Amino acid sequence: MSKDIKKSVEFNLVEVIFIILITGIVVSVASGLIVFKNYDKLSSVASSDSATNFSEFNKAYNHIVNSYVKEVDKDKLIEAAIEGMYTYLNDEYSIYMDEETTKSLEERLDGQYTGVGIEITADKNNNKIIINKVFSNSSAMDAGLKAGDELIALDGVLLSDKEYTYVSDTIKNSKKDTFMIKYIRDGKEYEVNLKKKNVLIDSVVSKEYENVGYIQIQTFSATTSKQVKDKINNFSKNIDSLVIDVRNNTGGYLSAAYEIADYFVAKGKPIYQLKNRENKITIYKAKNDILRNFKDISVLINNYSASASEILALALKESANATTIGVKSYGKGTVQETDTLSSGAMIKYTTSYWLSPNGNTINTIGISPDIEEKDAKKQLDIAIKMYKK
Repeated sequence: MSKDIKKSVEFNLVEVIFIILITGIVVSVASGLIVFKNYDKLSSVASSDSATNFSEFNKAYNHIVNSYVKEVDKDKLIEAAIEGMYTYLNDEYSIYMDEETTKSLEERLDGQYTGVGIEITADKNNNKIIINKVFSNSSAMDAGLKAGDELIALDGVLLSDKEYTYVSDTIKNSKKDTFMIKYIRDGKEYEVNLKKKNVLIDSVVSKEYENVGYIQIQTFSATTSKQVKDKINNFSKNIDSLVIDVRNNTGGYLSAAYEIADYFVAKGKPIYQLKNRENKITIYKAKNDILRNFKDISVLINNYSASASEILALALKESANATTIGVKSYGKGTVQETDTLSSGAMIKYTTSYWLSPNGNTINTIGISPDIEEKDAKKQLDIAIKMYKK
């Protein structure tokens, strides 16, 4: 049960439910900032006090397993014990995640998956299953599916009396690789065959506004930094200013945030700092030359910009003279380490704090924007007008 398979560090904001047909799974994401690096070293039990405590735990476990009036699931009992330890910490970011939640988190942040390429949501008021997003280079996009389409049947089974999880569970658990989807668009019914294949999760959107480039980062997955790099390289030659949008982005991999910041921060300048339980501070600096020089950079933030988003925003603000626009960010400045157990479950506990390039903390405080604008519709307009020629 205690065998370590994977260790990482995570900044976690909230648990967000994404309903994504990746391998057909409903994805429950404990989103935040994850780093594949250990800060805490596991050691064997050395003291007699600790040995006694484990003996007491074992005794309690055996009483329940051998003498309780009802038979219990031993695996579930151990899970409950582990979960209880993390609940005792009274730290909303130190939690136990079961195997299903762990797989969902890892699949989402991996940035690619095997699936049909649609994200769905449930319209409970009208008992409908609606496509929320279609991913690029997927069989769903190839078949012409669009956001807003209503799914009404899967392999001939009507979905009107099914939970939305039926669709994801069926595709996930089936040994088939092709599925017939019936859907409604503008009152007309259509049928398509969708085949599972490797799909890249789109986490970056870009646009051009004359001389101003715009990049929206929706999450910090394992593929996000490459997507950002591709978007920057594909901008027109006349783009001399940039707006980076991390509104509603609750985090992801620290490596992604670091790599993206490294595109804009001069080599040798700090990107972020980490402070551990002994108050030892480690500074992480830019390693590479700036990818493309922009005359001006702005970062759009809001109350749901957290963790990796806040690290990127502060790195650009303090080390690349960027301007932050919007409303105060969430304020998540603690670091969590995660271990995946042999059961497939994951444990996560707070181990340190992260600081800005200048050594500032935003934990429970958030980032106050340089230009405050509460109207979300005006935030991007302000940035564009600042830099438009």
